[in-house]
Amino acid sequence: MMKRILIAKVGLDGHDRGAKVVARALKNAGYEVIYTGIRQSPEQVVMTAMQEDVSLIGLSCLSGAHIPLFRRVMELMDKMNLKIPVFCGGTIPPEDVDILKSMGIKEVFGPGSSLKDIVEKVREMVGDD
Repeated sequence: MMKRILIAKVGLDGHDRGAKVVARALKNAGYEVIYTGIRQSPEQVVMTAMQEDVSLIGLSCLSGAHIPLFRRVMELMDKMNLKIPVFCGGTIPPEDVDILKSMGIKEVFGPGSSLKDIVEKVREMVGDD
């Protein structure tokens, strides 16, 4: 069965080129990708993940509000007992990586991350290695 991955732009960030590039790379790697579009609330992301029965969630944020937005997604997932691995990307400063991982995010892809590395890590996270 093809694994389903949700790619979501959280918050008021209007730039989604990077998220679309990652979504296309994952689609080309054989995954079914659900892309939410821009300006999604944490609540919308979690509801879409549940409705679409995804195996993995990828969050993207370029606005600098990644910590509170991603924390809210993780809190909502915990509250709803959703056990879906989450990775993130965008303009994530290196000093924020440990904070994000401490809230349960599995992988953090900052500026300059290669699509090859992202696809390989996704394979590991969904058990396709």
